[in-house]
Amino acid sequence: MTTFRAFDDQEVIEFLRKQVPDGTVRTDEATLKRYSFSANLTDDDSGLALAYVAAESTRDIQGTLKAARKFHLPVIPQAQTTSTVIGSDGIAGGILLSTAKMNRIIEISKEDSLAVVQPGVVNGDLDQAARKQGMFYAPDPGSRPMSGIGGNVATNAGGMSTVKYGATKDNVLGVKVVLADGREVQFGGRTLKQAFGYDLTQLMVGSEGTLGIITEVIVKLLPIPLGTPVMGVAFFENMTALAKAVTAIRISGVAPTMLEALDGKTVAALDRYEGTHYAQASAAMLIFKLDNGGETSMRVVQKILDEQRASNVTVTTEPKRQAELEQLRRDMLPAVFAGQNHIMEDMAVPLSQLAPLMDYIQDLSDRLDVQIYTAGHAGDGNVHPTIVWPKAETTVPEKVIVALQAMFKQTLKMGGTITGEHAVGMLKNQWNNAELGEAVDQLQHQIKAVFDPLNLLNPKRKIN
Repeated sequence: MTTFRAFDDQEVIEFLRKQVPDGTVRTDEATLKRYSFSANLTDDDSGLALAYVAAESTRDIQGTLKAARKFHLPVIPQAQTTSTVIGSDGIAGGILLSTAKMNRIIEISKEDSLAVVQPGVVNGDLDQAARKQGMFYAPDPGSRPMSGIGGNVATNAGGMSTVKYGATKDNVLGVKVVLADGREVQFGGRTLKQAFGYDLTQLMVGSEGTLGIITEVIVKLLPIPLGTPVMGVAFFENMTALAKAVTAIRISGVAPTMLEALDGKTVAALDRYEGTHYAQASAAMLIFKLDNGGETSMRVVQKILDEQRASNVTVTTEPKRQAELEQLRRDMLPAVFAGQNHIMEDMAVPLSQLAPLMDYIQDLSDRLDVQIYTAGHAGDGNVHPTIVWPKAETTVPEKVIVALQAMFKQTLKMGGTITGEHAVGMLKNQWNNAELGEAVDQLQHQIKAVFDPLNLLNPKRKIN
């Protein structure tokens, strides 16, 4: 059927350019393809955006949304484009709105134990700047060297230190947000306690750009702990045994900063990738860290490791060696992904269910004959099973889909969640009803309608 358009693309682009006073509007094909498609989305024209806006100010964001309202165009917020769940890929005919150039650290206040930053500030850069003043920024997702604070807030990113310091949501005091109607509003503030009104700050954390565009964030900073950090590795017969040791350490009172688990397959993949020889030690590998507590805490951990029959335990206080161990954990994904098709998952279960989940994943791998590499943040019950299959297979094998569905259902049955720290995006938005229930699923859509009645902000993401 023939449709009669009120405006052609050139009219839309010309209007958009007039609304962006400080930033840049790009419409060349190379730019649109670069930012419309990630490795998570098939590279075809179905998701090619109409324009890419590199915003440099709040005015640019407000102007972009003005154009979106006028022409009813979807707006896809981006910062450093590190999403793993198709959360910021292009939508056909939409506007990609990047805040990557809004990357200024506005303030670091040691007295108030906070920082005020723009959304494009890279997580690791903020932490380094804070450390120069004797403070640090705790949330440390695997993408710390490249992901932006705005994206971290939008997805409620986690990381290795969540076991002690919490996820992003536990470290955000306030946000400035441009709403779909163009108003910039402030939620939260600089106080460590705040009980007035509904907590709209936390509503924005994890909203994945579907309720507003973040323009500024107030985050907590913490003083660098006294004493010498201790870091070490220990090996276990399997992931189930490791999970039991993690539970014992977690409730012992030593407050570890890191409890990271890697199964035997993952350790072997790291050996191939790094040229190391850890796989010769045993099956499952635990990387642990204590940032304070000293000898007393380490004695407690050592006793637990002995009781849980850990082997090849090594401990170091050497900063260079500790950095190498942290990098080893960060290299886990590229090591597993190398030369294979892959799907990495992100489930979290109550701590009491971690060992049973490990058992289930291993049994599922054997039963369906699928290759599953399992690693994750064992200290907070967050695991990342990664299913791989040969590069030569151009479509996802049916047994991989079956395995994913089975892991999701089992995780929910255990009282867990099927996205611990990577957000929902488009990959899991059809599971809202399964995880949240019908009543809460409906409330999610009602909240979306209040903030974004025209459904312009990152549609099709977060909720289906």
